[in-house]
Amino acid sequence: MIKKNCKKFFLIFFFLPLLTLGQGKGPLPTKQQLAWHDMEFYLFVHFGPNTFTDKEWGLGDEPEDVFNPSDIDCKQWCRIAKASGAKGIIITAKHHDGFCLWPSKYSTHTVRESKWKNGKGDVLKELSEACKEYGLKFGVYISPWDRNHPKYGTPEYNDVFVNMMKEIFQNYGPIWELWWDGANGEGPNGKKQVYDWRRFENTVRSLSPKTIIFSDIGPDARWCGNEKGIAGKTNWNYLDTAGFTRGIGAPPNDTLNMGNVNGKNWIPAECDVSIRPGWFWHEQEDDKVKTPEQLFTLYLKSVGRGANLLLNVPPNRKGLISPEDSVALAGFKNLRDENFRDNLLKEARAYYEFSGKEILSKGIKVRNFGSGSYGANIPDFTVEFFKPTTINCIILREAIHLGQTVKHFKIQLIHFNKPVGEIEGTTIGRKRILTFPSQLVTSFHVSLDDKRGNDNVSGVAAYLINEKLVEK
Repeated sequence: MIKKNCKKFFLIFFFLPLLTLGQGKGPLPTKQQLAWHDMEFYLFVHFGPNTFTDKEWGLGDEPEDVFNPSDIDCKQWCRIAKASGAKGIIITAKHHDGFCLWPSKYSTHTVRESKWKNGKGDVLKELSEACKEYGLKFGVYISPWDRNHPKYGTPEYNDVFVNMMKEIFQNYGPIWELWWDGANGEGPNGKKQVYDWRRFENTVRSLSPKTIIFSDIGPDARWCGNEKGIAGKTNWNYLDTAGFTRGIGAPPNDTLNMGNVNGKNWIPAECDVSIRPGWFWHEQEDDKVKTPEQLFTLYLKSVGRGANLLLNVPPNRKGLISPEDSVALAGFKNLRDENFRDNLLKEARAYYEFSGKEILSKGIKVRNFGSGSYGANIPDFTVEFFKPTTINCIILREAIHLGQTVKHFKIQLIHFNKPVGEIEGTTIGRKRILTFPSQLVTSFHVSLDDKRGNDNVSGVAAYLINEKLVEK
């Protein structure tokens, strides 16, 4: 029955003194990881000699002079990132070809040896300063593989790599996220490197304890197991890393995609994908930029499954983000704004069922969605609207500062006491966005099955989005 005299409120569960907040017995996220979760969406920038040679993986023998952007403007990158709603930028400071976008003292294959700005240029300096100006987080990708450096394949190269990281952290910090892949091919001497990962990690921790370290096995964020930007429909923030290494020794891709239900470490998934078919800019791909609608779908399949979205937007040979990419990003931002502007639960009433007893919403403290919200330990709850309302999207959020506990959920759509639809899923995590064909409802009931006995729901919202955007 619809109650017409109920107080309107934005449905977010804060603290219920009559209920005990549950805390999972598994690993919990650090303060830095919680802040990382709230980033949701940020940009990757692949830029270097490959931009000018039309390659994806350079061989390391490209002349330094090939790198010569005519009108580089890192502020333009930041303006576009900011306008798209991205909260940071991660740049390929050194890709597999070994070319350094800063004048490293430990290589002769850098911007210093190029014609660009007569060898006086420094991309990392320009971008780090621009990010600070525009309020964006600054991150760095640095490949351990180096197809140019003469020391690669010898123990001395580990010293080189450590010293390069020290340069970056000491000269361009703060570094919000450090991105490692495990690429390990042959160097110019035909040898592969034995990476000292423990030393690398300890170096970063000593220089910048708050930096999020990304790799196949974290320790702070993990690869999602594909380069399509898609997290698993089941996506645990937990991962077991014992016995695994970065690169070829990493956990299977399907494990990285879903996580481990009983994993020993909090290592959430980050979904990397390029706005173009390739990672570096290629003129022939200007007409193959993903549409705003395609980007929105990726958002649903990454952020909407509890992961973060890292979208690569490569600058062109001028050193600018191309108009095609900028237009797509602006459209993507508009779709998110338009479709998630009006939370229909502002016009709703909620009551809860706990241990078989109904607990009314009266007296519940509510607040807007935010990272500091707490969850109520409730296995079931019902949301009731003031009047019949058409919806096709429900968002659930878990209080992940208390751990991730929900292993299965079911949502029953109801129209005047008659079930008219049902949605089921597994994990929730920080945010679960569920879309379905539009349905007129008067209420919906959420049932949660928790793997540790703690159902920490931190929020729920409902929307009517463009039907064309509903995830198929």
